[in-house]
Amino acid sequence: MKPSDGGYAGKKILVLGLARSGVAVARLLHRLGAEVTVNDRKPRAEAPEAEELEKAGIQVVLGGHPEGLIHEGWDLLVKNPGIPYRVPLLQEAETRGIPVVTEVEIAWQLTEASMIGITGSNGKTTTTSLVGRMLARGGIPARVAGNIGMALSEVAPGMDQEEWLVSELSSFQLKGTRQFRPRIGALLNLVPAHLDYHGSMEDYLESKGKLFANQQPGDIAVLNRDSDVCRRLAPQLRGDVWWFSRQEPVDRGLMVKQGWVTARLPDGEELSLLPASQVRLPGIHMENALAASAIALAAGCPADALREELRTFTGVEHRLEFVATVDGVRYYNDSKATNGKAATSAMESFTEPIVLIAGGLDRGVDFRELVPVFQKRLKGIVTYGEAGDVLLKRAEEAGVPLRERAEEIADAVTRASRLAAAGDVVLLSPACASWDLYTSFEERGSIFKQAVHNL
Repeated sequence: MKPSDGGYAGKKILVLGLARSGVAVARLLHRLGAEVTVNDRKPRAEAPEAEELEKAGIQVVLGGHPEGLIHEGWDLLVKNPGIPYRVPLLQEAETRGIPVVTEVEIAWQLTEASMIGITGSNGKTTTTSLVGRMLARGGIPARVAGNIGMALSEVAPGMDQEEWLVSELSSFQLKGTRQFRPRIGALLNLVPAHLDYHGSMEDYLESKGKLFANQQPGDIAVLNRDSDVCRRLAPQLRGDVWWFSRQEPVDRGLMVKQGWVTARLPDGEELSLLPASQVRLPGIHMENALAASAIALAAGCPADALREELRTFTGVEHRLEFVATVDGVRYYNDSKATNGKAATSAMESFTEPIVLIAGGLDRGVDFRELVPVFQKRLKGIVTYGEAGDVLLKRAEEAGVPLRERAEEIADAVTRASRLAAAGDVVLLSPACASWDLYTSFEERGSIFKQAVHNL
C-alpha cells in the first residue's frame, strides 16, 4: 500500500512551469502538506492561475528565473515535461543533487489505481481513447487522463484499486520518471522525432523505454511486432510481453489472421473477433485498433466490448478525421501528424489520388524519406509555413505534377480545392509541428476544418 500523502508533508518542492499539469501538481502537493513554490518565465498578465494559487498559500514567482532559485533547500523539483534538460536551471539542480521528476511520477505514487501507460511516436491519442472506450463498454471502471483531458495529478489520487487509469505518455513525461511502474505499458512504434529536445535517438529511445524500466513479471508490456525497435527491446523487459501485428502471427496478443482480427490468449486459445474489413479506423490506424485491443484484453475487457468498439470507433479529432465531401472531393484533417512517418502513414491510408497540404515549423528536417510516398500517392501538394519550401522541393524531386505554395492553412485549403477533382482526397497531414504560425496542432486543425466548411 502506497502512503496516502506520498511522504510529501513538510517537503520543500519547486514546480517549474505554470501549465495545466504544473498547476494541478502544485495544488496536489500543497494539499498534502508540502511547501510549494511555482516558477514560470511568463509575466503575471499572462498567468491568470497565479492569483488562485497564491490565495491557496502557494508561492508563485513569475517573469523569469531569479538568481539563486536553485539551491540545496529544495527536496524535489517537478518540471513541465516540455522544458529541456539542457536548460541551466535543470543543470544546476542536477549538480546540486536535487531530484527532478515530471508530474507522471507524482500521480503514480499517489494513486491506488492500476495504470496503463501508452507511448510511441505516432498513434498515442487514438489508441488511448479507444482503450478507454473499450473498458467503459466492457463495464470495467477506468478513467482516461494525462495528455487527454485532465492532468494525471487531478485524477489519480481519487481512484481506487478496482479502477484503471489510462494515460497517454510522451517521451518528455517519461524521461522525468524514476519509480513509475504501470501495470500495463504499451509502445506503439518509434521513429526519429523530438531530437531537438532529446539530442539523440538513443536518448529518445531510452526515455520511451522508461515506461517498462520498473515492470516485473506479472506486469504486461504491449509491443508492436512489426517494429524493429520493439522486437529488439522485448528480450530486455521483465514484464510479460503481449504483441500486436498487422503482418504476422503472434504467440500472445492481437493480429490480423486470414482477414480477421484475432486474439491469442496466454493459454494459446484464439478468439476471432471480427473481419478486419469491419474495423472503422481507416488505413494505418489498424495498428492502433490492434494495440488498443491487446491492452484492453490484458486489462480483462470482454471480447464483445472489443468487437463493438472496433466496429463503431472512427477516431479522434485531428487524427485522420473526415471533415466533409465538397464537390466530390473528401477532406481529411490529420493535423496531429507532426513528423514524416505520421504523414506517410496517413497518405498510405488512401488509394484515391491525394492533394496534400503540408508544412509548419522548420526543425532542420530534410524530408527525403517522403519522396517515395510522394511519388506513389500524390496528385498534388500545397505547402505552407517555414518548412514549406523544402517540402515543395521534395515534391518536385518526386515528380508530383501539381505544386503550389500557400501563406497559411486557409489559403492552402482554397488552393488544394482548385487542384482536386471529384474522387480525390485533400489531406492535411503537415509532417511538421504547428508552432511557426499556430499555437497547437488543434488550432491548425480547427482552422483547416473551418476553411473546408467555407468552400
